[in-house]
Amino acid sequence: MNHSKADAIGFIGLGQMGYNMANNLALKAGRPLIVHDVVESTLDKFKDANKDVQIASTPAELADRVGTIITMLPASPHVKEVYFGTDGVMQGLAKDTMVIDSSTIDALVAKELASAIVEKGAVALDAPVSGADDTILQISLSCLGNLAPLGILGAAAGTLTFMVGAESEASFNKAKPLLELMGKNIVYCGANGNGQVAKICNNMLLGISMIAVSETMQLGIRMGMDPKLLANILNTSSGRCWSSDTYNPCPDVIPNTPSCKGYTGGFGNTLMAKDLRLAMNAAQESNSTVLMGALASQVYNRVSNEKEYRGLDFSSVFKVSEAREVHRYR
Repeated sequence: MNHSKADAIGFIGLGQMGYNMANNLALKAGRPLIVHDVVESTLDKFKDANKDVQIASTPAELADRVGTIITMLPASPHVKEVYFGTDGVMQGLAKDTMVIDSSTIDALVAKELASAIVEKGAVALDAPVSGADDTILQISLSCLGNLAPLGILGAAAGTLTFMVGAESEASFNKAKPLLELMGKNIVYCGANGNGQVAKICNNMLLGISMIAVSETMQLGIRMGMDPKLLANILNTSSGRCWSSDTYNPCPDVIPNTPSCKGYTGGFGNTLMAKDLRLAMNAAQESNSTVLMGALASQVYNRVSNEKEYRGLDFSSVFKVSEAREVHRYR
């Protein structure tokens, strides 16, 4: 079957999340897929697994060869470099190209990027993802000996949630069928940048709730409660939340969660610290008061910079919520 440039999909950023997202496109899209990453060994691995995939040497070359571009990059500086740097996407971007950035970045950067893309006559969407839902956790509990990071599981299974900001609902609807190849919940959040707003608000609440559950469990244990009994009461009462009933930070309460595996796997402290910093930037830009968010950001910033905790799952904050330690993080 002959395909035009408009049919071709370009994917930049084959990290742990991006690799699996792009793999779903290679398997399901039925359209040419062109990929780019700064790590050549990753490109070789992806090419070996997907023989029909093509490789672009630069973001500019990729942009010149496709009608749709998807990027999945670590942080705002990487996004700026890929789009605006030497041989960046903007140098090869053509009119009417659909550009979807699924990186988790500052909402202000997302808006600036969208504005630059629209000026070129292209279509811009910000579509950060979440993979930490109950379905993915059940997959990890039933199928994996070691719990993999939940977002990676969601990316591999094609069950991610995409929070999408777009210039119009028409643009969102145009992108939705493609996003559905990688996710199961595709949510229109409004104007460009709102996808990032939804993501950082969700993760700010997650960080706050994990600290709250950790302190609650520690209090109950120190007062003589059995942790499993306490968790069961919380999870059938008004204190119930995802951080307690699905991802409890107390060891041996929920089998196979990171807290039962030395806090390995899952969503790292460094990633939570990064997302909370984004939330604090957004709060400052919008003149919002986020007292609990600011405290959570301070805690995770300190935790992520300590060797003992840097590589652990974010539920390891349970360990530092013990009375003898927590004063160091406030």
